[in-house]
Amino acid sequence: MLNEIVAKIKDISLNSEETIFFEESDRQYTYKELDELSDSLAGFLEETYPEKTPIIVYGAQEALMVISFLACTKSGHSYVPIDDHTPKERVAMIVEEANASCVLALSEWPLQTQEVYNRKEILSLMNDKKEYLAKQVVCEDDVYYIIFTSGTTGKPKGVQITYNNLISFTSWMLSDFHLKENQRFLCQAPFSFDLSVMDLYPALLTAGTLIPMPKTMIENFPLLFKSIPEMDLNVWVSTPSLIEMVLLNPEFTSEHLPTLENFEFCGEELPKNTAQKLLDRFPQAKIYNTYGPTETTVAITNIMITQDILDKYERVPLGKVKSDTKIYILNDKGEKLPDGEIGEIVISGPSVSVGYFNNPDKTNEVFFEFEGETSYRTGDAGLIEDDLLFYKGRMDFQIKLNGYRMELGDIDHHLITLSEVRAACSVPKYNKAGKVQQLLAYVVLESAVESSDEKELTQKLKEDLNKTVMDYMVPHRFIFVESLPMTQNGKIDRKQLINEVNS
Repeated sequence: MLNEIVAKIKDISLNSEETIFFEESDRQYTYKELDELSDSLAGFLEETYPEKTPIIVYGAQEALMVISFLACTKSGHSYVPIDDHTPKERVAMIVEEANASCVLALSEWPLQTQEVYNRKEILSLMNDKKEYLAKQVVCEDDVYYIIFTSGTTGKPKGVQITYNNLISFTSWMLSDFHLKENQRFLCQAPFSFDLSVMDLYPALLTAGTLIPMPKTMIENFPLLFKSIPEMDLNVWVSTPSLIEMVLLNPEFTSEHLPTLENFEFCGEELPKNTAQKLLDRFPQAKIYNTYGPTETTVAITNIMITQDILDKYERVPLGKVKSDTKIYILNDKGEKLPDGEIGEIVISGPSVSVGYFNNPDKTNEVFFEFEGETSYRTGDAGLIEDDLLFYKGRMDFQIKLNGYRMELGDIDHHLITLSEVRAACSVPKYNKAGKVQQLLAYVVLESAVESSDEKELTQKLKEDLNKTVMDYMVPHRFIFVESLPMTQNGKIDRKQLINEVNS
């Protein structure tokens, strides 16, 4: 059966074999190498593991990871990406849940488990020219990859994305995002985070080149600012949190980076002030805000940011839903709400996952039949206005204080509109009975703000915030910090701050 991604890579490798698919600091990998090395590894995998069971691929942002993914696909296996910065305990939980046939460990594997191939063995398998028979390539409703996300019980949940799910996503990316052939894509998100799919597969389907941004670079601002111009990027894919860090560099502009022409954001809300800064600095670039949970294959809405959009709306819209997908806003009784009313975002369509791997209970909690289609309850609050979806925060980050219900993300949104505030995260402090007794806000100030008198600054922020939100939504305390903690996937880690406040 046909796999469009495998076929496209084969076509590029045959017709423009010197085209680079991945550029590392000391090595470039061509599409010909991608195709041939993955063929050899796939030949070994299809012979050794004939059943279509998952295979864990463990490592960092490098070409050999992508080659290993493709080998899994060619040999009929879904792949389970695990980033090598993942804590050992979480790796152990994923191994237990995934029930994988083997592990391809390109970095040093932290566990004592069977069927582990190390880097040296994998390289040997890639280079031994093993015949690939193409007996069972992943296609149609076969599971393409499984990404493990955090579960409420602490146990990771494996989101299964099929070939058809992925093709629904990539077809939309190639038709709606003004991508061109042979562009250079930022490859920053860990492969264990589904945002990476937004650069990985659109790049491979357009003969693009992936340019990695290692975690060590992000943690070193001088190195990060120095390296970005050298990357010669055309397409930037990241969370809003990363672009906010990069915008601290005054030279991150179209004058200094003339090739950077396409920005794509997903994973968390894009703050309006961040979008405005980016539009001011890259007035000719195409800047896209997108939205979608892992369970619906990366993203299902988009909007190109313009000055008119920013002038018209208080919050940056998440955009219009892609043409093969439907969005519903439901109340807590499961009834559809009219435009303009806030409820839970529910998604139906061909990019909705088939459910969590080996976890029917969790699958049945959030995947259900709605109006004849498989649908997913996102747990996100939103509304539709002007045919655009707007984000109103997480249903599970709603709190009640003194009888008033409020959304923590809503408070954050209004905080970061204040001129002194660069980033903010509101958290509840609970009493012994488990009720919210106080609201706190962690705040990162703009670099120009003098914070010598924190009491005076707190008072000013409270007064300014009171102009845009109800008085009961104004935090009781402000904690000024240099940075906010991030999850491994580059999002603000609200849960860590909640634990910190309540420990």
